[in-house]
Amino acid sequence: MDDGRGKVVGELLWMTPALVAGVCIFLFYLESHQYPAFGAGLYFRIAEEIVANGYALPERIPGYTADGVPFAYPPLMFYVLAVLQDLTGLRAVTIARFLPGVVSVAYLVPLYFVARDLLDSRTQAALAAFVVAVSPPVLQWHISAGGIVRAPATLFALTGIYAGLRLFRYAERRWLVPAMAAFALTILTHPVYTVFLAVSVLLLYVSFDRSVQGFAYGAAVAVGGVVLTAPWWAQVLATHGPAVFAAAAGTHGGIGSSIPTVEEFIQRFLGETLFLSIWKVVPIVGCLYLLARRRYFLPAWLATVILTVEKPRFVFLVGALVSAAFLLDGLLPRLRREAAALDREETVAFSVVVFVVLGVSTGALYAAGGVDAHAGSPSLPQFVDDGEVAAMDWAERSTSPDARFVVLGDAAEWFPQQTGRTILVGPWGVEWEGQDAYREQLHQFRRTSRCENALCLSGELQQAGVHPDYVFVPKGKYTIRGMKKTRGEAMVTTMLFSPQYHLAFENDDVAVFRVADGWPPLDPPASAPEPR
Repeated sequence: MDDGRGKVVGELLWMTPALVAGVCIFLFYLESHQYPAFGAGLYFRIAEEIVANGYALPERIPGYTADGVPFAYPPLMFYVLAVLQDLTGLRAVTIARFLPGVVSVAYLVPLYFVARDLLDSRTQAALAAFVVAVSPPVLQWHISAGGIVRAPATLFALTGIYAGLRLFRYAERRWLVPAMAAFALTILTHPVYTVFLAVSVLLLYVSFDRSVQGFAYGAAVAVGGVVLTAPWWAQVLATHGPAVFAAAAGTHGGIGSSIPTVEEFIQRFLGETLFLSIWKVVPIVGCLYLLARRRYFLPAWLATVILTVEKPRFVFLVGALVSAAFLLDGLLPRLRREAAALDREETVAFSVVVFVVLGVSTGALYAAGGVDAHAGSPSLPQFVDDGEVAAMDWAERSTSPDARFVVLGDAAEWFPQQTGRTILVGPWGVEWEGQDAYREQLHQFRRTSRCENALCLSGELQQAGVHPDYVFVPKGKYTIRGMKKTRGEAMVTTMLFSPQYHLAFENDDVAVFRVADGWPPLDPPASAPEPR
């Protein structure tokens, strides 16, 4: 018993640097974000519909576009949100601000064990977990509001990868049920992370087993996960048909769609800060080092993820293991030899300190929104502020429940959940309607949100055939799909002088206008004015 407890304490000590770094970065995020970064309004609207539906799966989610959107999302975390809100009464923005960061620290634990067993080194595993804890591409969609779904999916996927490693590399049959459970939980949480888990486990089988018994284990995990999740996907198929899954997949790229050309890669690289560029350079050099040493699994895993999963967070998660192997097995011994030759042992210690400080500083700056991460826009922008929330409170109190809005800017994502009112323009959830519908909504949202005067807005609404009761107009700084924009005074001024719009509410950050009856007319013009 004491030996077992000692092993647990020993492993915890190795994980401590990553866990401490993760907690520190999370605290920087909380300190700098009064509201969660990005949006999760649709997620909480889904949870509210689940509660209203007696915890049965809803067919559609109202509020997002005139007819609502189909509910075909993997439902696990929405049920968690439903129970959490039902039992605690916590506000949606509070949960979205805290929950992703907590889980983002928790998933460092299975990551450490995956790295430990793949790299056969606790030191390298500790470094890999640390790199993931502070890596901006991993933090972006896990610590922010969307991490309500994505961070738990990472936790389940990494747990499944570790279980698969124990199955295929060490033939430990007792990990069969945990692997099956982790696969089912990942399926019920996020489809892209399911692909990441599936291709990773398949590669583990090909690299470490390739036996009939291993194939049987893999088949059991796959079949078991699919069977365990059947109550969800069978109902979705019965309600919406199989086309709903193909429709969503078509809006988010496909295999190989994330591979940039050489020109695109150079443009992205040169357009980033030094801090962010470093996270790309080290894994590339690390892969070359591992290939030279005939250590093929990690480069193969990285290449497989690039080919099959389009999101950088997966590439950098695997890249952290590559970086750890290169830095500690390749670079650090060389530094020690050089330092010994120069009789400057403190050089090694100094290099380690610099790496740690650079890593934590990068992660903290990114989490606090202090890094240029979006072509001049700050990292992890908040979609709403106090003024926009106050305007939403007014809309909930002072407008009819069937009132329809066009909301300019990213506050639109939170608007239906915060107000109970419908937005007519916005891409959220529309991916389940298919590629054409999604692109049309995204196009309309961007064009209306970029308008700088009443003439532009009227033309866009008429061109799109959209007939709102109210228009929600942010003033000054706001974001469009996470990209910073600053609106001048001309927008509100021209709307005040337009007979088509009547001011209904205003504060320092937002103006809400009631649209005149009969406007926009039913027949759109041949062309609408371009946003200025």
